[in-house]
Amino acid sequence: MTILHEEYYMKRSLVILLSFICGAVLDMTSAVEESVWLEAEGFAQLGGWEIDQQSMGQMGSAYIMAHGMGIPVHDAQTVCNIPKSGEWTVWVRTRDWTAPWKRGTPAGRFNVIINGKTLPEVLGTNGNTWNWQKAGVITLEKGDISVALHDLTGFNGRCDAIYLTTDPAFKPESDTTKLAEFRKQALGLKRVDDPVVYDLAIAGGGMAGTCAAVAAIRTGSKVVLIQDRGVLGGCNSSEVRVGLGGFAQTEPFPNVGKVVTAIGPIMGGGGTYSGEWYEDSRKANVFQRSPKNQYKLALNERVFEVEKDPDDSKKITAFIARNARTGVETRYRARLFADCTGDAVIARMMGAEVMYGREPRAKFNESLAPEKADKQVMGMSVLWYAKKATQATSFPDIDWGLQFTEETVYYIRNGDWEWETGQYRDQAEEAEYIRDYGMMAIYANWSFLKNHSKRKNEWALDKLDWVSPIGGKRESYRVVGDLILTQNDIEKGVPYPDGTVAITWDLDHHFPDPENLKKFKEPFRSCAYHRGIAKPYPVPYRCLYARDVKNLFLGGRDISVSHSAFSAVRVMRTLGSLGEVVGMAATVCVKENVYPRDVYATHFDKLKALMEKGVDVKPYHAYDSGVRESYHFKDLGFLSIKDEERKKKISSEAEKQYQERIKELNVQHIDMEKKQ
Repeated sequence: MTILHEEYYMKRSLVILLSFICGAVLDMTSAVEESVWLEAEGFAQLGGWEIDQQSMGQMGSAYIMAHGMGIPVHDAQTVCNIPKSGEWTVWVRTRDWTAPWKRGTPAGRFNVIINGKTLPEVLGTNGNTWNWQKAGVITLEKGDISVALHDLTGFNGRCDAIYLTTDPAFKPESDTTKLAEFRKQALGLKRVDDPVVYDLAIAGGGMAGTCAAVAAIRTGSKVVLIQDRGVLGGCNSSEVRVGLGGFAQTEPFPNVGKVVTAIGPIMGGGGTYSGEWYEDSRKANVFQRSPKNQYKLALNERVFEVEKDPDDSKKITAFIARNARTGVETRYRARLFADCTGDAVIARMMGAEVMYGREPRAKFNESLAPEKADKQVMGMSVLWYAKKATQATSFPDIDWGLQFTEETVYYIRNGDWEWETGQYRDQAEEAEYIRDYGMMAIYANWSFLKNHSKRKNEWALDKLDWVSPIGGKRESYRVVGDLILTQNDIEKGVPYPDGTVAITWDLDHHFPDPENLKKFKEPFRSCAYHRGIAKPYPVPYRCLYARDVKNLFLGGRDISVSHSAFSAVRVMRTLGSLGEVVGMAATVCVKENVYPRDVYATHFDKLKALMEKGVDVKPYHAYDSGVRESYHFKDLGFLSIKDEERKKKISSEAEKQYQERIKELNVQHIDMEKKQ
């Protein structure tokens, strides 16, 4: 197979002293030089630090972040082995995330503590880009040592890795490409193969990816679902807290959307609520009702590479995923693949044509399109809210980030969809900055409210209770399929023969709020224009697979629609239901041995039959109607009165007990009633 990113093998002798989680020791250029690499996200106890994987493709790794909303979090801690007594120089890969705004003290400051001793350098103060910062020099004895990351501020200090070396002149590699090779050496990572060849491999476990997986499994396909977070649901998870929007189970296929309904939270709405409302476990539990040998949930793994068929560069043969916790890389092979990443990660790796931003009005003759094309998108929302305390609360008086005044402050206690950032940026490549800008604006506004505003007494009892650590994306890259759905299709009700799930949401365009733009150079609040559609509009199946990749389905935000059409299709009940269509179509492909495009060309009747029936989501602990008789003894089992059925299930001794018990019960069976 042709591998897009060539595997790197060790060039120097390597001695692994610890597991992937704790790190490794690398024998450098001579016998006297030693080094130890620790992945921060692999620490044994993360304390209050959280894993952030959103920018793995840009900075080379997941990292951990001290997300304390202004209150220092508990230490992240681990133990590692030092191979040699002596003086060790300690380097930390970090950055000052507030440096882009060129104001005040770096927000995310922290220390490294080794064997209870705090190293001298305050970290997270080394500038805007990810780079190595020297924490200090310490004398260590051979053997196990304790290492801790000690947060000083509660304001999202971040750490990728720690590198200890006996060479005082050596500094680890900073170039991202070279660092990836250096990291692989240091950790001794090897790629492993999942032994199963799946029918469908899905990258992305938001609502669309999860529903696609369940639908494919329930219709007979073998599936692996790869999700880079520890929970499913994406924007509808407790990590982001965006409510489901739109309708599921509508005409022309009211049985499509049953999975969305089954896994969707009971509570919800347009606001932001407590984490338990989003029912993360509900989205995972739905898989428990399928045979274990038919699926795999690969959580905390991110697809960062694809393998192509050596005989056909437009065909994928495998996903390569990296575990955010351990760094282990796994090859997942399949016949079919689905890009449900939200950023068209897979499609872009494969070189498929994509769309980003707003198309010019002339391209599709859409009235809501701008005259000239631009890169403006609907942004990422960083949701947050405060709660009332029983006594006055404080919040740090910060000097970094945006500077608020009485003229620019927002007298509010929560931020919902409208706290939106990155409208003029690349949502995939600049995800860290976009999230940081939204989060920084929350902290800076709240700090002014609590410490300097004229009405601060009104906020005395208010405490910042929750801020999303990752943010919820609204729009990113869209992939060109065999058909691009447009605003005109929706508004004019243009009929297509391959219509599937119906759009039920308005054309709902988000824009930077002009009032916010007057105050700040870069917006962090949005407004919306709504235009209702005349009636629900079925999305053509041809929007659900990539034109340029033979075996790639599309699910979620990256389906084949124009920017304007996307404004109506983008809500999660609609995208989840379309995910179900993808799962069903994958099963048709498997059974007929065809590609996604062939389903439209020659097998759409089979997909239509599946959509009419819907996915089987029967309730647990329920009986179908039908005349039958059985006995249920807890120790013997659920046993039919029919001898030929029962005797296949139980031993002769159990059969003897069964006969003795039913004789004592003396129940009159149906055949006995008929004889009377």
